[in-house]
Amino acid sequence: MWYNSCYVNPKGGAVKIVAIGGGTGLPVVLEGLKRYLYPKNAQLYNKLTAIVTVADDGGSSGRLRKELNILPPGDIRNCLVALANTESFLSELLQYRFTKGRELNGHPVGNLLLAALANMTCDFQYAIDLMSTLLKACGRVVPSTLEKVELGAELKDGRIIWGETAIARSGGIKRVFLRPENAQPSPFALQTIATADAVIIGPGSLYTSLIPNLLIKGVVKAISSSPAKKICIMNLMTQPGETDGYTAEDHLDAISRHCGQTIFDYVVLNNNTLRADTLDRYKNEGSIPVTYNLRKIIKMGIIPVEGDVACQGKKIRHDPDKLAKLILKII
Repeated sequence: MWYNSCYVNPKGGAVKIVAIGGGTGLPVVLEGLKRYLYPKNAQLYNKLTAIVTVADDGGSSGRLRKELNILPPGDIRNCLVALANTESFLSELLQYRFTKGRELNGHPVGNLLLAALANMTCDFQYAIDLMSTLLKACGRVVPSTLEKVELGAELKDGRIIWGETAIARSGGIKRVFLRPENAQPSPFALQTIATADAVIIGPGSLYTSLIPNLLIKGVVKAISSSPAKKICIMNLMTQPGETDGYTAEDHLDAISRHCGQTIFDYVVLNNNTLRADTLDRYKNEGSIPVTYNLRKIIKMGIIPVEGDVACQGKKIRHDPDKLAKLILKII
């Protein structure tokens, strides 16, 4: 039901959506949903919540994590900017990345600001909420855990490697796991999942952005117990070193194996033909479109939802608006 351009729950009240992930995929989902859930620029936390992985150990986030002993801020910064409801210049400022200076080189301003707020308040969630207020963000951003976790992986050849960056380019991943293995979830994460109308996972790096959130103690149980519709947004392309040759069914199976059960009701699949010249460039980099078999997906107990959800540009990405409309249609 649409009311004054705002999507509302037919049972009454605004629809509540939780989106889980990290990397560059989660901000796309947030950006699209924000436009429909917050048409009047109302800052209501309970409409849209992003639950973000904190396993990143590369780039600026990895350096700040190591030097300041804080959670990695990069994925969280990207989600806050996606939810921002303020002047574009401020968002651009937070995304500005220094390219000179030995110490500052590679650091986005937003990462440094989050690090400063975390040190000032000694409370990383409070630091996130303060930056959210600064950006007049629609919705809330929550780390999947407030503990400092390290991602590990067992490869198909039996080797064990550590670190999100190393795992992302390793190839032949059999399973991933966290250290400590009993990392406690953010209480805000479990609360929002329990009361959500929809829980969305993806798109994003399968083993390094999506599954790490599901390894946090209690998250899978909260999702399976929630009355929410559980929706997977399938990746458009395979990721070299992480999901080489994976089909949609392979992605879904990997998530189910790590969760110990099938957690999705629906999976969103792109059925639009992508530009040949763009695909050629991706193929040269070892990335190909994620194909799917509808019968196999249905046999897994998941309802496939096909749609045109991709941008047609130089980069292959989900289109925020198309994706949001399809998600809301499912809900």
